[in-house]
Amino acid sequence: MDSSIVQTISESFIKPQCEPDESKQPIYLSPWDLAMLSVHYIQKGLLFLKLPPTAAKAAVVGGQENPMKTLLDRLKESLSLALVHFYPLSGRLATLKQENPPCYSVFIDCNNSPGARFIHAAVDLTISDILSPTDVPPVVRSFFDHDRAINHDGHSKSLLTVQVTELVDGVFVGCSINHMVADGTSFWHFFNVWSEIFMAAEGNFRIDAPISRLPIHHRWFPDGFGPILNLPFSHHDQFISRHEAPPLRERIFHFPSKSIAELKAKVNADCASTRISSLQAVSALVWRCVTRVRRFPYEQETSCRLAMNNRTRLDPPLPQDYFGNCIQTVKGTAAAGELLDRGIGWAAWKLHRAVADHTDKAVRDWVGAWMESPFIYQLGQFFDPCSVMMGSSPRFEMFGNEFGMGKAVAIRSGYANKFDGKVTLYPGYEGGGSMDLEVCLSPETMKALESDGEFLDAVHGLSNQKQ
Repeated sequence: MDSSIVQTISESFIKPQCEPDESKQPIYLSPWDLAMLSVHYIQKGLLFLKLPPTAAKAAVVGGQENPMKTLLDRLKESLSLALVHFYPLSGRLATLKQENPPCYSVFIDCNNSPGARFIHAAVDLTISDILSPTDVPPVVRSFFDHDRAINHDGHSKSLLTVQVTELVDGVFVGCSINHMVADGTSFWHFFNVWSEIFMAAEGNFRIDAPISRLPIHHRWFPDGFGPILNLPFSHHDQFISRHEAPPLRERIFHFPSKSIAELKAKVNADCASTRISSLQAVSALVWRCVTRVRRFPYEQETSCRLAMNNRTRLDPPLPQDYFGNCIQTVKGTAAAGELLDRGIGWAAWKLHRAVADHTDKAVRDWVGAWMESPFIYQLGQFFDPCSVMMGSSPRFEMFGNEFGMGKAVAIRSGYANKFDGKVTLYPGYEGGGSMDLEVCLSPETMKALESDGEFLDAVHGLSNQKQ
């Protein structure tokens, strides 16, 4: 038997420990949610060192002889409590369809669902097998449920699956969440609260235990619309597509905090500004370097897209604890030759302006256009061979989720929503403003990026190159 094959040991479904009255009503979805019908689930997870047997026994209540079983039981019980607050994750999608008057809409139904799925799996690999290779090994995709599933599949598949994969010397806790139900902000909000409940309980899980950040489930709709939004379809075949990514290399590049600070200072100096953020500086670097190694003609238009959280852009703003999708993308564009000739400060300023121009009016204009002509994102549309797409955020609290095992050693993601030019941003392990970039590129482009001077100078720190 291949040691790299992940074996499922057990699976079950977890329901909220009690059902809030709100969960008994249909949960209607916003334009941002409905636009996600045909893209993949969000798949992110944390890799932990497995505690030594003696430490594991001490860490669990009563010093159980089977620490892994105790961990799984506590994960399930704390998940059941977390779902009381995040009850949409225990539901399924349902379609409201009628002919007179015509109506086609999708909503979340928490009444006709077995709950969230929980999988215990195992693989005969070590943490070193996962972290030592230059590229992320393909087996990591098997640490997540719903491989290649699109959000519409949530009619029959769980909206949340937790897969706990036991390695020889580690434990991977992977979450697959339907992207119609949550964006990245809400994904990590759930993860944070689940870990908080786990850590606070000390073996005594209470339904009335307080949590630091309650999710807000009241969906936002533009004035005069909602809660039921009608889609211009009569059957899901009219808007569903399944995108298969071309062969890609996937690699993690670590940017220490010193390298990030030096890059940010250089970028701001280049454009005589103090307003370029670290994320904008790193995005400009990736945009330029990937464009260079792709060897485009001078006039070829290129772009860099950034995922934007709309919560603070709206006026009045939505709270950060708003649970659901509240995201759009903005982009900077430039001809390949001009992008490389002008310097990194010019590229970063273009991205800064794109972000600054994403105002309440821009958000509402997008929503207004969607209301006039609703559309569904197709993964194939995101694959632009002349673009890079920056997703997730190093500001999300990821390493604070410990589940009694100490700080995770790494963050990894599944197959979902990847294409040539997709870059996912994570906080670095050591904190302090460091970042990890999960970069997906064609094999030939990745090989060229690995020897690109500007990129390597930024990764290793500009000051180190002068010594």
